[in-house]
Amino acid sequence: MEVSVQDQLRLAWREFMDRGEVHSIQVRPTVLASWQRCRAAKVNQYQKKVFHVLSDKELAQKRMENRILMEISLPIMEGLYRFVAGSGFVVVLADSSGYLLEVIGDPKVIQDIAKGNFVPGADWSEQSAGTNSIGTAIVTGQPLQVFGYEHYCINSHRWTCSAAPIRDPQGKIIGVLDMTGSFERVHPHTLGMVVAGANAIEKQLSMELAWQERDLSNRLKLTIMEAITDCVVACRSDFTITHMSSTAADLIGASPAEVIGRNISTILKEGNTAFCTLFAGKNFVTDREIDLHLPQGRVKCIATSRPVKGEDGSCEGVVVVFNEIARAKRLVQHMTGAVARLTFDSIIGQTPAFLNTVGMAKAAAGSDSTILLLGESGTGKDIFAQAIHNASGRSRGPFVAINCGAIPRELIASELFGYTEGAFTGAKRGGSPGKFELADGGTLFLDEIGEMPVELQIMLLRVLEQKTVIRIGGTEVIPVNVRIIAATNKDLSKEVVRGTFRQDLYYRLNVVSIRLAPLRERKEDIIPLARHFIGHLSAKLGKEPLKLEGKVTSLLQSYGWPGNVRELQNVVERALHLAKGNNFSEDLLPEEIRKGGAAPGSGLAGVKPVDEYERETISRLLQEYNGNISRVAVALGVARTTLYRKISKYNIISTISV
Repeated sequence: MEVSVQDQLRLAWREFMDRGEVHSIQVRPTVLASWQRCRAAKVNQYQKKVFHVLSDKELAQKRMENRILMEISLPIMEGLYRFVAGSGFVVVLADSSGYLLEVIGDPKVIQDIAKGNFVPGADWSEQSAGTNSIGTAIVTGQPLQVFGYEHYCINSHRWTCSAAPIRDPQGKIIGVLDMTGSFERVHPHTLGMVVAGANAIEKQLSMELAWQERDLSNRLKLTIMEAITDCVVACRSDFTITHMSSTAADLIGASPAEVIGRNISTILKEGNTAFCTLFAGKNFVTDREIDLHLPQGRVKCIATSRPVKGEDGSCEGVVVVFNEIARAKRLVQHMTGAVARLTFDSIIGQTPAFLNTVGMAKAAAGSDSTILLLGESGTGKDIFAQAIHNASGRSRGPFVAINCGAIPRELIASELFGYTEGAFTGAKRGGSPGKFELADGGTLFLDEIGEMPVELQIMLLRVLEQKTVIRIGGTEVIPVNVRIIAATNKDLSKEVVRGTFRQDLYYRLNVVSIRLAPLRERKEDIIPLARHFIGHLSAKLGKEPLKLEGKVTSLLQSYGWPGNVRELQNVVERALHLAKGNNFSEDLLPEEIRKGGAAPGSGLAGVKPVDEYERETISRLLQEYNGNISRVAVALGVARTTLYRKISKYNIISTISV
């Protein structure tokens, strides 16, 4: 019967090859459609072998590209072959393009089919080998058995092949599993075996890909944990540690491999009940301060905990992210710019008295003594404070500055000493450290210390004496290691007499007193400073530098400069904005400088006192900036609150429009 079917197919094949159609015998539609595709593609039906075969190097590349498919398929192919060993069949794996990747079978059969180049690396797509189970299964996307003369090319007429496509989890064909043998040994169950093998490969492939995705997810999770600079610990609901970042392990003093699978309470010994309770999964916290008691001592941390929820919403574990408060402080200092950028090299001046002041500041920088900088507004007290810090042994620590006159009275205490959660209405959740804590290990610059309310001076004195702070609303005593540099434009000894400044605090601050001379006492420095500002500001503003010479230099030197160095800088900046060329002409100067006012204190007749110059400067700037208090405060380098006090002091409120 089989011979009869083969003979009938031979007649049908010859009829199609001669006429391009079949009438004498019924050919399966799938086979006939394939023949028609092959004829249209001009496949040579009389070829005795497949001509397109990859080189060894190209085949190695193909196998590498299909490495996962081959690793999963080969064990299943070997299992299939054990069922048909000795029966004249081979088991074949091809890629999605029809290239044979591997052939397993009886050596004699492998040798026989190799004559038609049915070998690894050969292209058995329809375009290359005509109708065959591998190439046609790729086109149709269906399992297929091709018998004898159903093959388009004569080199395959002695064979029967059964193939099934292999799909990835998304349904894309990634390969073909095939069993090929003599047409005389054809059996309908052969195709069933191949389909079962292909299904097994697909299931194993899905499992492998799922495992790879899970492995990748785990590696990404671990990488994320290690990329986070905070400490991270994850525990199951029974307190068993499942993950611990290296930063957490380093802090605790263990390695992640040693602690995974152990109970968190066995890792953290006595005194850590509060921290271990975070993993109970009952109450979750955000930015809570908590102590860790470790062999190296108590470590204050900020901790946040979150649940790991199951599909039913239950808590299956907890992740706690924590960090040393000291490290958090360093981050805050970096983010808020708590650094001193200026050094003694930034200070311009050559007058003997001024150089003596600089030398005194350099000498004081070498100690941890409290420094009190005295001088009028605009003389550069903040620059000296930064320079002293950078020349000190605390230069690598933070430099935190606070203007005691720029903060509302009710907020100064919380700014300096910090506060706990709920200390007052509007207090941030979790509380907040104060400037003393942020400056720990570095320098705290208290600018305009003379403006500090009397009621807070006793608190400041206590901190300076005890070197500890207690946050507003709290009870915990927090040690702080801070060097104090204070600055004021007031005569604090007179303020002590008036009762507006505590005598004991004055003596505590006045360990090393450094007076900064006003600019009118440093006439030789006026032009060098002006030229420095021209160079610096022209580069910053993208302007052409101005030539400073002639009468302008005389006018600058004869002016009283009640606003000191800061006023000189503002005059230069104003000139750069107004200049139409590169010449610093007289008309670029403010009117009071063009009038050639004499310097206060010069001994000349008709000299105005400093207060009058200050009043005139404020009035002039208010007119120039159309009464904009903020801009005037910036121009003068003082806080808005300070400016309001001076406006009230000089009774010039009526001259502004607000």
